[in-house]
Amino acid sequence: MSTPATSPSATPTPKPHEPATPVMAATSTAIVGLQWGDEGKGKIVNLLTDRHDAIVRYNGGANAGHSVVVKGERFALHLIPSGIMHADKPAIVGPGVVIDPEWLLKEVAGLRNRGVSCENLVISDHAHVVMPWHKLEDELREAFLSANSVEPIGTTRRGIGPCYADKAQRSTAIRVADLLRPKVLSQKLATIVPFKNAVLAAIARPGSTFVPYDHRTQLEQFAALGEQLRPFVTGASKLLLDMAHSGKSILFEGANATLLDVDHGTYPFVTSSTCSALGAPAGAGVPFTCVRSILGVMKAYSTRVGGGVMPTELINSDADRAIADGIRQRGREFGTTTGRPRRVGWLDLVAVRYSARLNGVHGLCLMLLDVLAGVDTLMVADRYEVDGSPTNTFVPDAHWLAGARPIYRSFPGFSADITAARTLGELPTQARTYMEFIEQTIGVPIRFVSVGPDRAQTIEC
Repeated sequence: MSTPATSPSATPTPKPHEPATPVMAATSTAIVGLQWGDEGKGKIVNLLTDRHDAIVRYNGGANAGHSVVVKGERFALHLIPSGIMHADKPAIVGPGVVIDPEWLLKEVAGLRNRGVSCENLVISDHAHVVMPWHKLEDELREAFLSANSVEPIGTTRRGIGPCYADKAQRSTAIRVADLLRPKVLSQKLATIVPFKNAVLAAIARPGSTFVPYDHRTQLEQFAALGEQLRPFVTGASKLLLDMAHSGKSILFEGANATLLDVDHGTYPFVTSSTCSALGAPAGAGVPFTCVRSILGVMKAYSTRVGGGVMPTELINSDADRAIADGIRQRGREFGTTTGRPRRVGWLDLVAVRYSARLNGVHGLCLMLLDVLAGVDTLMVADRYEVDGSPTNTFVPDAHWLAGARPIYRSFPGFSADITAARTLGELPTQARTYMEFIEQTIGVPIRFVSVGPDRAQTIEC
């Protein structure tokens, strides 16, 4: 039996698939902290926003705080990207961020009252929502640890960890998009509220009065908050992908810092998100090829807030504590989010070198160098002693770090006020020697040096 002939038009010859154009957003940059946070990332983000087409915050929540000083005016930001000051560029809160709607709207109102329009604010509809029970659970967990003679994590009690936990649990999570769909929100709350009431009643301390949450009250409150957020909410990842494919440049703004990264920080005294540059693509919703350059931000000394080991902390003598207090006062080392005094120590290059390698940084931003003016001798740890042997290895584990003793090198300090310096040549020889040792030890060049809080008080190397 013969096979019927088939006309060429009926069976077109398949064409080979054309490879997709890789996403390579020209000059896109990730800004990441290399210590325990509060390094001054907000200033660098604000400084570099002019050179990019959009800014995206990719992790964390209202537990983070970035201070930006523009023309002598200080702005404290928590959820809103530091690029919000540039009205012509989208300032995007990515899907990797957890959002407290009340806090975010309060921040918007505060900025508007100071002349910042916030019309360029974009919020991902896939970002997760911090609910009231997350904050209460955060508080109860910290109280439980303290009551049982266990060192608390030192959280801000803003509900960040419990919200990320629910994100992983899925069935008890709420996303920004849900706030815009009252029927969906009602269905979710009908399941979540009884569950949370049962859990929180069980972990509340004996004698405390736990008031159960009401489903309808929560629905009314958060549906109203959703309506206020609606003008800002969109599919942020699509926006970023479209920009990247069209050759636009993106500035990725990290919150917290590498040594607080949930996977690679000094566990368990860490935050609950991936705050290294490794989290930028996932937290923004773009391919890793979008991140073309990585800048690591570090202080000229060390600080830490909350619990956990800090090998170079200045606490061993009255003289140490006096030096720490002087640095704390000059550097305004009080939490942007909580107001807590930050712990202060000498520069720990063992830790910074680890962070720089992990992030693959291309350049360093050395912040708050001016704060060290007046310190007679500067100490820098470039090795540890562990079990009687020197090592330059950093192990991000609280138990291991507890046995590490810093080995210091000393450098002559400088007394000159450097806040007016605008070139490297205007810095004292002692300051430049200090910087050169940092570059040599880490193996990465310094690209920016901050000599004061204002945006203008920056030296580009």
